[in-house]
Amino acid sequence: MSVDVSNLPVPRINLVDPGLYCDGDPFVQWRWLRENDPVHLHEATDYPAFWALTKYDDVKAVFRDAETFSSARGILLRPSGHGADPGGGRTLALTDPPRHRQLRGLVDEWFTVRSVRAIEAKMREVAGSVIDLAVEREQCDFVEDIAARIPLYMICSMMGVPQADWEKLFRLSREAFGAGDAMTRRFAHMDIMGHFQNLAAEKAANPGDDLVSVLVAGRIDGERLSEEEILLNCDNLFVGGAENTRIAASGGMLAFMEHPQQWRLLVDDPGLLPTAVDEVLRWTSTPTHIMRTATRPVEIRGRQIAAGDLVTLWLPSANRDEDVFDDPDRFDVRRQPNRHLALGFGEHFCVGSVLARVEIRFLYQEIIERKLDVEAAGEPVPLDSIVVNGPKSLPVRLVPRR
Repeated sequence: MSVDVSNLPVPRINLVDPGLYCDGDPFVQWRWLRENDPVHLHEATDYPAFWALTKYDDVKAVFRDAETFSSARGILLRPSGHGADPGGGRTLALTDPPRHRQLRGLVDEWFTVRSVRAIEAKMREVAGSVIDLAVEREQCDFVEDIAARIPLYMICSMMGVPQADWEKLFRLSREAFGAGDAMTRRFAHMDIMGHFQNLAAEKAANPGDDLVSVLVAGRIDGERLSEEEILLNCDNLFVGGAENTRIAASGGMLAFMEHPQQWRLLVDDPGLLPTAVDEVLRWTSTPTHIMRTATRPVEIRGRQIAAGDLVTLWLPSANRDEDVFDDPDRFDVRRQPNRHLALGFGEHFCVGSVLARVEIRFLYQEIIERKLDVEAAGEPVPLDSIVVNGPKSLPVRLVPRR
């Protein structure tokens, strides 16, 4: 049930404190902001000042207006002094129209319903083998050992990475995007980039039927992408294809473990899987925030936003907006309609949305069809991140269904 926060004391708003997402409850702050200050000017901390939007309609409107709210200067808050994102203006995620549409046009065909359907057999094979390995263990980490492998293996396959290298990239991705020290993360990410630099060179000489070959051969306005653009977009596709699905799938399983009656509904009626996946996406809302930069003065709910101001969209808040979702704090696999914004909206609607939905569905479907239960084997550990929302670790046992 939604909580009435209108009469509660004003909380200290600090949305860029990683501890809020690890040890606190950000939904308390988001609820208060939706009710009292939905276009909130967040004071500067280690991060520059920014506008925080927490209402569904405002977030959707900013997504829709790519001319006023630019992605090219970065889509995530960065600490002051860290400079602009190096991919600005050159990658799928960090371009505005018309460049964004041109880049997207190179790869769109790979993520259509028809194209994803063509790789469903491979996806089920991957999901099955991953679950088989997890069952053999006395216990495992659902995040690392199950949810991380399926999307990473599939995006590797689509990008033409030889299967012998999948495990290497899996290890590097865990180091690059995990909780290790900054130097370890940096060097692991550099190794990933080096791998794709070598792969792009191989595909230039011997193109194949894969996404890296598409980027190498692609032309926009008659010109090929630069070597740096190819590399940055490889990184964009690899990270986007692997990370968000991993966190959504594992966050969804945590939700099912906390709401076992909802899992039982799926077991009894697997036909609910499509609506269940959308509820998982709404509930987890794995991108905690998305940033835009105002290109001109604009007014939102009476607040004057200046050109150059940073505007952040807090997706978990928008997807719990009481004005849009009935009983938004209830996890309901039968929820319809479910017009969540977890995959974005408008120009930057997630290019891999079809793939992500199918990967999550097949993972849960394989567990159900193998008549398995997922039991807690320890306490989940949340991510201490202002960027992605979900569990860092989820110790479980996969056991025969009782």
